[in-house]
Amino acid sequence: MPTYRLIPLLAALLLGTSMLHAEQVAPLQERMSAAEFKAAGLDKLSPQELQNLDNWLGAHAKTTKQVVTSDGKPVFYMPDQKRSKIDAHIVGHFNGWNGHNVITLDNGQTWTQASSDAPSCNASDNPLVKVKPSLFGAWLMYVDGCNGDAHVERTH
Repeated sequence: MPTYRLIPLLAALLLGTSMLHAEQVAPLQERMSAAEFKAAGLDKLSPQELQNLDNWLGAHAKTTKQVVTSDGKPVFYMPDQKRSKIDAHIVGHFNGWNGHNVITLDNGQTWTQASSDAPSCNASDNPLVKVKPSLFGAWLMYVDGCNGDAHVERTH
């Protein structure tokens, strides 16, 4: 359906929306570039229609649901979700694998060593890492400067 036909429908839906909401959200004109605003057809709305749309968006903020296992551990990938390789750097100094490593990456993720794998490694600061999906939901982490990888599990 063309955008110009959706505008009256959208406006009609929004006119009855309450002006009250708990959280202030920046208006669409501030959140979008001028080109995005125009491409969405929002420049055709009256100031009141635009205000109603902003109010509705503020009252219906995106919610997220955290999924955990039966023992309370967070689930980062659903079983049917495709997992892909992660390239990042370790934050700080890496001395090698010891069987109990907790590794923070520069993308904010935290991974914990899940096995006693101990490939030999050169100590280094902020080394490059590759985290790859393995079999049965497991993950392998390769740290640049090591001669092998270790099994890890994401903890944050």
